[in-house]
Formats: sequence, structure tokens, C-alpha cells
Amino acid sequence: MELPAEDRNRSPYTGWTRAHWEAMADHLLEAVVPHATPGFAQVRLPGRTSWAGVTSDGLEGFARTFLLAGLRIAGDRGETPRAKILIERYAEGLAAGTEPGNRYAWPRIEDYSQPIVEAASVALMLAETRPWLWDQLGRDTQRTVHAWLGGIVGKRPWPCNWLLFQVVVEQFLADTGGPFRQEEITGGLDAIEDWYRGGGWYSDGDGQHYDHYAGWAMHLYPLLWARMPGADAARADRYRERLHAFLDDFRLMFGADGAPMHQGRSLTYRYAAAAALWTGALADATPLPPGETRRLASGALRYFADRGAPDEQGLLRLGYHGQFLPITQPYSGPASPYWAAKGFVGLLLPADHPAWTATEEPAAVERADVDRVLPAPGWLLHGTRADGVVRLYNHGSDHIKVPAELGDDPERDDPHYAKIGYSTHTAPETEAHAWELNVDGHTGLTPPGGGPVTRRRRIRRIGTATGFAASAYVDGDVTVETASVRCGAGELRIDRITAPAGWVARAGGFTVAGASTPEGRAHERTAEASSKGVTSRIVGLIGWSGAGVQRMSGANAFGDRSATPYLTAAPHPGGTVVHVAFVLLSGDISDEVPRVAQEHDEVVAVSEDGEEIRVRLGGTPRYSRRSPRGGPSITWDPTVP
Repeated sequence: MELPAEDRNRSPYTGWTRAHWEAMADHLLEAVVPHATPGFAQVRLPGRTSWAGVTSDGLEGFARTFLLAGLRIAGDRGETPRAKILIERYAEGLAAGTEPGNRYAWPRIEDYSQPIVEAASVALMLAETRPWLWDQLGRDTQRTVHAWLGGIVGKRPWPCNWLLFQVVVEQFLADTGGPFRQEEITGGLDAIEDWYRGGGWYSDGDGQHYDHYAGWAMHLYPLLWARMPGADAARADRYRERLHAFLDDFRLMFGADGAPMHQGRSLTYRYAAAAALWTGALADATPLPPGETRRLASGALRYFADRGAPDEQGLLRLGYHGQFLPITQPYSGPASPYWAAKGFVGLLLPADHPAWTATEEPAAVERADVDRVLPAPGWLLHGTRADGVVRLYNHGSDHIKVPAELGDDPERDDPHYAKIGYSTHTAPETEAHAWELNVDGHTGLTPPGGGPVTRRRRIRRIGTATGFAASAYVDGDVTVETASVRCGAGELRIDRITAPAGWVARAGGFTVAGASTPEGRAHERTAEASSKGVTSRIVGLIGWSGAGVQRMSGANAFGDRSATPYLTAAPHPGGTVVHVAFVLLSGDISDEVPRVAQEHDEVVAVSEDGEEIRVRLGGTPRYSRRSPRGGPSITWDPTVP
């Protein structure tokens, strides 16, 4: 891949400009051409087949690369030689894919089928490129495209972001004289109102589904729909207000190295995380200055480009940095990663837009430490300027289905949601055996004599406040209540454990990973592991009696070799016992450890800088913190309005 020279005047943090985005788009689009079927109806990329099968995967290859091509065409107003090549290529594919009887014709749209997803990409890009592509298609091709897209009318999508696919497809059909049902457009948009939880945050369906889909689906699709001729202006204004609020939180979830927060499913979409940032600029719905928008978006694009995505063949593989199948879901096929194209939405902005021309401004964690509570998803964010690491403490997102979807286990847990801690610089262990052991980011118990560790499936919220988030889970006879409290540079993790006698508790810190085996050590009640300049440490303060380091191979998206520090306790005496640990993840590690004591039913901690923290779990929980320098005090009591 050949890229333009860096521009460190306009882009002092990343060096990248619009020209780099265009070059990356062109590189990705050309690399898939050898894998297209005759007539370009399908793009059949190498790799593991999804559960939908080869033909559906081929359609996905067309639709998701068309998403990128459409943004590239629209960005050039259909006028450049490059745009014209793409128009010709994808016009041919549209005709072949929707031609009845064609050997490579696209599969029909059925209830709950993958073509519902792919139809949305096709419809959106036909809308965005309409003057240069749709309006220039022959009448026969327009009719066959209408017929194929019209297959979505009356079909049932999954009750989540999939409803928005039906909305944008039928809106395009309505705008171009195709078949549609207005009640399905309106119904899909009404449904997301039930999932809006305030502060800019949507759950991706009923339940507690908070992840990157909030940005690259729940905000993206309504605002792309709002660009269509038949969209309702009042709804569009509401969506802009919500995105503005969302981005005020989301801007905090990128590390200084450009990495987006590593939490939630479908992380193989990589720099699709930039979609919400660009959409904010596109819809005039962002609190970010233009230079910060581009710094975050370009930072994410370059982060992956520098780490093997795309690979030496120019392809995006199933994985994160490079290929890594344990991070993926069964619905992902070889073309699934090309939903990364959403991250190129900024190409819809004209080249002279301030988001492209302004000087880059620093990310939030490059300006100051980050300390933000997000009540809707139940998260606590903590970023440190000294090392550029942002951490997320999860006490509200579990991805448990309510009600269970067809054929799905309603209580199935997932390493991308079940952990207490996530970050921009680490990933959970996701390989099957490592996930069965479930050491990292988890406080669990094993029965007397050994056996499976308890699982954090359904998260039961306790509460959130500034610097504090708490929740509980129940597994059989075991209940674990956990509070994550920001304390200096780390997390004070307080676990109130109720269990039968003889069960053994274990608490894991963050996993670090790299190409070579991380350094690790454990002594008495302290364990730590280091890799690529980042150290994970966990220190037992109350209730913990031992420590260790788990080492794994082939279990982590950040590198083949990984290590997790953890603590162990003596067999549980029965009843309820409080355990306290100090958890650190830092590129600027120190020997900081708070002073901690247990006073009756409260844990009292004093940080290195003298801040006093008090936490009570069980019964009526309570939390307070007091600054030694006369700053504002914080008291949280759920019984007090």
C-alpha cells in the first residue's frame, strides 16, 4: 500500500489527512477485485465461512465493499476517474446480483436472514450515490434491484439494530418508487425509542446491550436515514440531539495510541468505531471541535493499519490486529470485517469541511486524566494522561437476551461483556479454554474439590456515582457484589461474597499480551505481568491470601502470548465475607497502594494523595469520597433522591 507523505502541520498527532483515507479506501477496494465472481455479483473472500453459507457471504462481500465504494464515489461527487471505475464495477454487480437465474444471484431476503443486513448497505449507498449510479441504471436493472430489495417488505428482522436495516431499505424504496410499507418504517423508528436510555445511549434491543453498536448502528442508521428525501425532520432533530450527547462520552473512549475501547461484540469491524465521530460532523451534531474529530478517527484508522489490518494482501481478516478467530462470532464470515467501511463516512464531507482542514487537536486522554461515570450503560471510565490508557469498569452491560432470541441461550455469557474491566490497551482472553477458566477481569468462586468457576451472566445493577460503579451477579448458591472505585491511578475493587463453606474465591486483573511471553511475577498477595510497555498488577488488601500469574498461548487478540495476574483466598467460611484488592493497569506503573481498613460494614480507603473513600455493600449500599484539599465531597445513597 502506497500512502501520501505525512502532514505533521495539519495533523500533528497522526500525520494523516483526507488523502490518506482515500488511499486506504482505494487499496481496500482494489484488493478484493480478484475475489469477485464473474459479473461482480459476489465477492468471495478467503476465510472461515459464516453460519449463513458461502452464497450469503458472497453477497456480504459485495454489499460491504459497496458501502466503502459508495462513500468513495459520493466523496468525489461521481466525477473523478476513480469514482467512474467504481460506478461501472458496482453497477455491473447490481445487475448481475439481482438478475433472476444468474448463477451468482443474491439469496432472497427471508425472516431473520443475513440479506436483511446487506440490503441496508446496498440501499444506503444507492441513496448516497443516486445521481451518479441509481439514476443512470437502466430501467430493467432498476426493476430487478427494486424487486430484490422489496423482498424485505413484510419480513421479520431480529428485535435489535436490525430493525433499522428495514427502515433504510424501505425508505429508499419509498423515495424511488419501489414497494414499501410506511408502518414498517415508522414502526422500526418507534422501536428504538423504547431502547433509548438517556444521555445519548441506546441499548441494542431490550435488556442491557451496550457496546460499539450504540455508535456504528443505533446512531449511524437514523442519521443516514435522515439524509433521505422522505425522512421526518422532527425525528432527525431528536437523533441529532442524542448523538451530540453520546459523543460527549464516546470521545473519552479512545487511547492516546488511537485504539478504541476493546469491549463488546463484532470488534472485527475495527475502525467502524470512527463512524459516530464522522456522523456527528456530517449531521452538525457533535460537541467535538473539527480537529479532535479527525484526530480520533484518523488515530483509529492508523492504529489498525500499523498493526496488520489490512494485511499484506490488502485484506481485512477476521480478527482484531491481524487474523484472530476467537474474537469473532459465528455470524461472521470472511467479508464481515468490511463493515469497517462505516468508519469512512467522513468522506461524505466535502474536502474543504473543517473536519478535514482544521489542525488536529488532542484526544481527551492527551489533555488530562479522564474520570467519567456513564449511568445508562453502568460504566465507569478512567483514563490517565501519563500513559494514554483508558479503562472501562463494566457494571451494566451483559448482552443477555430479553426475551431469548430464537435458538439462543438466554443466560449465555460472553467475555466481551462479562468482565469487570476493559481498556484501550488490553483484550479479554477469548479462546475457548481460557474463557472456560475465566481468570481475567472476574471475581469468581470454585466449589470444594474443584470444578467450574462461577459465571457473571446477568448483571444486577447496584448503582453509579462519580468515581464509583457497583453491581452483583448470582450463580447458584453464590452471590458476588462488586464495587469498582477509582482510587488514585487504579481501581479499588471491593467484593462482598456470599457462598457456602469451602468455596474458593479468585480475582483476576487485566490480561496483557504480545508476540513474546509477558514478564510476570507473584509474591504473597501481589501479582503483576507486563507486555509492550503496559503493566497489569493486582494487590490483595483484605481477604486475599495468595497470588499467581496465568500464562496462555493463542488466547488473546493483542498477541499470541498472554498473562493475567490474579489473587486467591482461603476456603470460604460460609456466609458473607468482604474482599478488597487494588487493580492497576498502567504504562507508568508506581508502587502506589491505598491504605485500607474495614470498619463494621464499611470499607475505608485512603489514597496516596489523601482522598478518603468509604463504601458499604449489602443492605442499603452507600459510597462517599472526601478530598483532603477542600474539594467537593461526593456522597451516594440510593435511598436519598
